Amino acid sequence: MRSLLLPVALCAFGLAACDRQDGQGTTVSIDAGNGAASINGATGEVKLDTPLLKGSIKLPRMQFTGDNFEINGVHLYPGTKIGAMNVNAGGNEGDGVVRMSFESPAAVDTVRDWLAGEFAKAGTTVKVSGNTLSGDTDGEPFRIDLQPAGDRAAGTVTIGG
Repeated sequence: MRSLLLPVALCAFGLAACDRQDGQGTTVSIDAGNGAASINGATGEVKLDTPLLKGSIKLPRMQFTGDNFEINGVHLYPGTKIGAMNVNAGGNEGDGVVRMSFESPAAVDTVRDWLAGEFAKAGTTVKVSGNTLSGDTDGEPFRIDLQPAGDRAAGTVTIGG
């Protein structure tokens, strides 16, 4: 999972160039065991705390969407906004966990059925149990939990663990 730390951090910094004016944004936190980084997408503040570097900088605000995230080639439902992403690299290979929260512009049933169909098209077997989809990506288990948020769907993706 440590190998996931650098790509996620680079993705986050690269997307930070997208300035957000609406006060919303994606919060990203990365814990590599011996160092950590966090990005507040609403304010653009980036904090680093490692044995070699400690400090903070201000970048433009950012908002990840469903287009910025995929599992086995499947993006999240169109129009989805990612609220937070937490990467915990753990101490040993295979111990890491990625958790991400999101909100989609459609009802839970619509989002669940759309995701199941997209995974099927991509050749990924998923189990659907109620409003939860689960499967494997690169040998790591993943799970997508959906719940109603008014007339929209809110959800959490968990990879690993």
